[in-house]
Amino acid sequence: MSTLSVGPQSEPSVRIAILDDYSHVSLKSADWTSVLARTQIDIYDTTEFDEDKLAKRLEPYAIVCTMRERTRFPASLFSKLPSLRLLTTTGIYNRAIDIKSAEERGIIVAGTKGGGTVTLEHTWALLLATVRQLVVEDSHMKSGNPQWQSTMPLGLSGRTLGLLGVGRLGTSTARVRRLSPACSRYLLTISPCRSPVLSECESSAGRRISL
Repeated sequence: MSTLSVGPQSEPSVRIAILDDYSHVSLKSADWTSVLARTQIDIYDTTEFDEDKLAKRLEPYAIVCTMRERTRFPASLFSKLPSLRLLTTTGIYNRAIDIKSAEERGIIVAGTKGGGTVTLEHTWALLLATVRQLVVEDSHMKSGNPQWQSTMPLGLSGRTLGLLGVGRLGTSTARVRRLSPACSRYLLTISPCRSPVLSECESSAGRRISL
């Protein structure tokens, strides 16, 4: 584990911890100038899974910044952090945080807006990489395989795309499919809820299966 401390080191009244920054990007992702002038920020690049050790690590901090769902914050942990006043997370949703317990203890939980369509783009990148066997072929090329193509890639045109859940990401994935004739023609959705999105999908060669 490595810890980076920035800002005043002379016992600041408020200390901030940034957790799970294994890529070391937190200080580059925002302007911390005004914050660093008044407080100390400690950045941890590893995840501590032992709750007692985590509580000891976070005990001095009034503000903790988390990176998605890498570190859990259950009610039992909040009870060990009397100094904690603000818990932030990247993104709006974080199922690793017990929001109700935080509110009961007067701890504010705040999130940032998402990064647009990053996850959607990643979904389609993985899908295309899978059907085109990009990982396999990339590995063969880098290892000097004399056979320049060792697999038979698939196309998406005329195929069926299956979506398990039609929430925000599932909805966006289904809509992208309709933008290009090269994408799958048919859509199969599995979702516990009925929504306008499902009707839209079904009207475009889609079919829904009830759970």
